[in-house]
Amino acid sequence: MGLKSSPDSLPPHMTSAKIVVAGGFGVGKTTLVGSVSEIPPVNTEAWMTQAAKSVDPETGATGKATTTVAMDFGRITLAEDLVLYLFGTPGQARFWPMWDDLSRGASAAVVLVDTRRLDTSFAAVNYFENDSDVPFIVAVNLFDGEQTHRLAEVRDALQLTAEVPLVACDARDRGSAVATLTAALTHTMRRTSVGTTPGVLATR
Repeated sequence: MGLKSSPDSLPPHMTSAKIVVAGGFGVGKTTLVGSVSEIPPVNTEAWMTQAAKSVDPETGATGKATTTVAMDFGRITLAEDLVLYLFGTPGQARFWPMWDDLSRGASAAVVLVDTRRLDTSFAAVNYFENDSDVPFIVAVNLFDGEQTHRLAEVRDALQLTAEVPLVACDARDRGSAVATLTAALTHTMRRTSVGTTPGVLATR
């Protein structure tokens, strides 16, 4: 897990890191990946149908017409020697088995939450707390650019431990999204420095 030696396609001095962007349906994962990616983001959006609503009842509350059925993928050069590869997870419960594959080898994860539908966030938080060893942070997506709840209230509602960083993020804004990704990597590095996440650093 962690910052990886450069793939053959990168210059020798470059280091790469994989970050997973996770969360419930409609929390802004595709938007965040698209707002920062320096390449045309790859996504697997599909139109939602009436039949799908019986399988994914949570989709009806968002007004979305499409949904991610496999993953989102993007890339951003965060510094002259660091490239991030972003993998957005599908949000519906029937696609959760894919999360193990998408999280494999990740340096960090960002769990996006929507305070208007906070109940859809528990599964993602529980996954990274209990079923994954990937260090993660939680980011409250500021829909309409407004923070409607204090972060302390969100922390209490999600029952997050003090060790899990909680930040506010506007997934539409590149600067805000980059700051969130940086916070996720910083959290991983801090865990590494105290020895709780062995093997995170691997440079060429």
